[in-house]
Amino acid sequence: MGKKNLISVLDMKDQWPDLVDLAIKLKAERGHHGAPLAGKTLAMMFEKPSTRTRTSFDVAITELGGHALYLDVTKMQMGHGETVEDTARVLSRFVHGIMYRAFDYKMMDKLGEWATVPVISGLDDLEHPCQALADMVTIKEKLGSFRGKKIVYLGDGNNVCNSLLYASAIMGIDMVACCPATRMPNAEIMLGAANIATENGSKIVASHDPQEACVGADVLYTDTWISMGDDTPVDKAIKLFQMYQINDELLSIANPGCIVMHCLPAHRGQEITNEVIEGPHSVVFDQAENRLHAQKAVLYTLLKD
Repeated sequence: MGKKNLISVLDMKDQWPDLVDLAIKLKAERGHHGAPLAGKTLAMMFEKPSTRTRTSFDVAITELGGHALYLDVTKMQMGHGETVEDTARVLSRFVHGIMYRAFDYKMMDKLGEWATVPVISGLDDLEHPCQALADMVTIKEKLGSFRGKKIVYLGDGNNVCNSLLYASAIMGIDMVACCPATRMPNAEIMLGAANIATENGSKIVASHDPQEACVGADVLYTDTWISMGDDTPVDKAIKLFQMYQINDELLSIANPGCIVMHCLPAHRGQEITNEVIEGPHSVVFDQAENRLHAQKAVLYTLLKD
């Protein structure tokens, strides 16, 4: 069996439910699962700043008995005379897996194509699969199941939203991508997720009306209105997205037991109010913690002999 990547959620589509369950198992066993990745080294390549991705991957590989190697891409030869293809082949001789946090998904795809060890996306401008896995872990923990649940994503149809569409479709959750018409998710991903959802007895739909979309929601989810690398002026973003803010008004439309999620970092007072993120419906910090356990599940699955 050849090596497997996690660049898109679809790369591990058939294993996604097992990854969710494994993350929950590893969370329960934290400190008691031995060193299944002893002797394994994970290269962590960063083009973008990071708090959760860097920390969670570093701790995850360490707690599984392996070693993390931090690589600042601006201080590497790649992009300064060496091709991505050559970097991929050389790193593959040194390490057992590569995690790459990139600006451009084309670079991510090229690294994944040429590396002979697993490549894991720590985010690019098209998807954020490990975040989506942590999100599914959180939903299962908090709501107990996926079937019959409804998640409403509000705001910018960005990389987080794209991966969440795929993950929701795979797990059989109804999802509404509620975004301005000019900032909808990737159309190809939206269509692909809708087709997967149909196979799994759920549905993926688009909306531009938060008041309508949030009726009966079990999960309200948002992300920053201006992603890294997006040069949209703040005042323009506020004008475009202000009606999509998660606040007490939208929360009152959702189901009484609705949970609120945000992948962080949060800009309080923009995409979410301080009252909601600190309120009883918020599971934002449990969600952040689950990045660690989701990362462990991915590393264990891809790197263990």
